[in-house]
Amino acid sequence: MATTDAPRPSTRTPQRDPGPGARASQSASSPLGHTRAVEIVDAVIVGGGHHGLVAAATLADAGWAVLLLEARDTLGGAVSSRDVDGWVLDEFSACHPLGAASPVLRELDLTAHGLQWSHAERPVVHVASSDDSVGSTMEGDAEATAALLDADHPGDGDTWLRLVRQWDAIREPLLASLLTRWPPVRSVGPLLARIGATQVPDFVRFALLPVDRMGAELFGGARAGQILSGNAMHADIPPEAPGSGLFGWIMSMLAQDVGFPSPRGGTQRLADALASRARAAGARLETGQRVARIAVAAGRAHGVETVDGRRIQARRAVIADTSAPDLYDRLLPSAAVPVGLRSRLDRFEWDLPTLKLNYRLSAPMPWIAERAHGAAVVHAGQDRQGLVRWTADLGSGRVPQRPFALVGQMTTVDPSRSPEGTEALWLYTHLPRGITDAASADRLTDASEGMFDDLAPGWRDHVIDRWDQRPHDLHASNANLGDGAVGGGTMQLFQQAIWRPVTGLGGPRTHVEGLYLGSAATHPGGGVHGGCGYLAARAALQDNRWWGRPVRSLSLAALHRLYADPPTIR
Repeated sequence: MATTDAPRPSTRTPQRDPGPGARASQSASSPLGHTRAVEIVDAVIVGGGHHGLVAAATLADAGWAVLLLEARDTLGGAVSSRDVDGWVLDEFSACHPLGAASPVLRELDLTAHGLQWSHAERPVVHVASSDDSVGSTMEGDAEATAALLDADHPGDGDTWLRLVRQWDAIREPLLASLLTRWPPVRSVGPLLARIGATQVPDFVRFALLPVDRMGAELFGGARAGQILSGNAMHADIPPEAPGSGLFGWIMSMLAQDVGFPSPRGGTQRLADALASRARAAGARLETGQRVARIAVAAGRAHGVETVDGRRIQARRAVIADTSAPDLYDRLLPSAAVPVGLRSRLDRFEWDLPTLKLNYRLSAPMPWIAERAHGAAVVHAGQDRQGLVRWTADLGSGRVPQRPFALVGQMTTVDPSRSPEGTEALWLYTHLPRGITDAASADRLTDASEGMFDDLAPGWRDHVIDRWDQRPHDLHASNANLGDGAVGGGTMQLFQQAIWRPVTGLGGPRTHVEGLYLGSAATHPGGGVHGGCGYLAARAALQDNRWWGRPVRSLSLAALHRLYADPPTIR
């Protein structure tokens, strides 16, 4: 079996797009350094991931002069693809139910900038063992899914349809509260109204259920609970932990609602559409521009300096589409990070390290499970109880002998990804935290391919080559993927809302005036949805209006007081 190396950082000459939002350079004495030419804009965005691009478009729509600086030679961050001999392989993320449903991305009208979603025949099939010749299946139509679940256990189909009806009733206010407001005060009212006052306590309990418990309470058969649990494992919340049920329910309902789509022509097309939209609004987007530091003076962010000495002054805001450690450990001067924040950042936890294996296959995967053929995503390797054991292995520092894996069949989703009759396929699974050495990655790779041997005998005969992305490869390719984590930090409850990325006020505001964190490190966390960048841009716009200044002042005062000392309870 041939393997290929992960892509190396480009040394291409930086691209500079002057754009209509530029401000003239001038000689100035500023916190950016000695008297010399300094470019002046309203806002600098550090990082060109999809959140940074959303922030750029949102600010430019408001008439701000915006400059976005991206270290890589392409825009999109973890939303990118590469071409291998005419095959399109997604580098990081691939299927985007949150992206298709996101009110943030819908509002940007990306179809006008070339984005088209492609769908497979069915969104998800869960296959636990070779004994299952069918697979636990979500069809594209809820009634069809319900019929399959009812055949597994009478009544489960009706329960599924009830969940879908409930989702339809609260979908819009729920997504608005998660993605468009922080704090979500103005969105909670409509959400509670849709739920119903007498039902709120039960809904809160439902939202706190571990997914393993949720499946047991709702369904009598194995297949429906398996679907919920498998979808919950797109995050790093153990199936017996609170919050995993809510995530599994949201992902399942999204899959039933919009499917597991991917941009036609590769995930990079989503980034391209966002870049086109931002440029159309007047934002300047530059690649090959690594920011070395954020200039801070008198408690305010004044701009940035790149590694080649270029200085840009930000009159209104600096937005960091970076990881939390990258912002506080590298970009900010150490003197600008108070002791209370530093001590809390020491408790920050990444989500699980990821191993991603990318295959070019000469034929589709020969699954034993009939319905896995034609599925966008296959959840493979463990049943509901097995997922509990798998996460216990990860939590106790053991490399699982039988992994659970998410498998994307990208040519099945989008036939333009590879030649007719072939399949561009990826698998990703996890290593325990802190165990990312080559020997452990080798063992997990062997175990994952052994799992394929069980579920799709003869698959090795179709392998053209394999491109390995181990945790260190992912981190080297994208600094936001610390230790190979793909979610910007654990999605568990102790690092959500006001505790994301550290204890504070939640949302994008930082303790530095004019500085906002607009990446998956902040609420609502991982996923391709644009919410983090949008919330950062909204906060910057609000803070620069007269009616927003009291909130800005109160927020800064509260954070300064909180971070003045380390927490007494650790």
